Amino acid sequence: MESDNKNGYTKKFADSYKTIGPYLGLGTQLAATIILMFFLGKWLDEQLNTYPILLIVFSFVGGFAGIYNFIKTVLNLNKKNKIDKTT
Repeated sequence: MESDNKNGYTKKFADSYKTIGPYLGLGTQLAATIILMFFLGKWLDEQLNTYPILLIVFSFVGGFAGIYNFIKTVLNLNKKNKIDKTT
């Protein structure tokens, strides 16, 4: 009987990670997009001698792109989870 209880707990635990797994990397992906665009803007400013114009522009573009991708991914994952639960 204890074995059945342990297997049930393990299955619930695995199902929890299966549900939240796709969401775990979203924060890192958002931060990476912003940081990458920041450094791209900084590098272009140094090359074109336009400091800090491109740094600011690319930081905002990176922020908007990162947030857009974050929201789009969350909505797609939520839609997929709803479809999986109904089948």
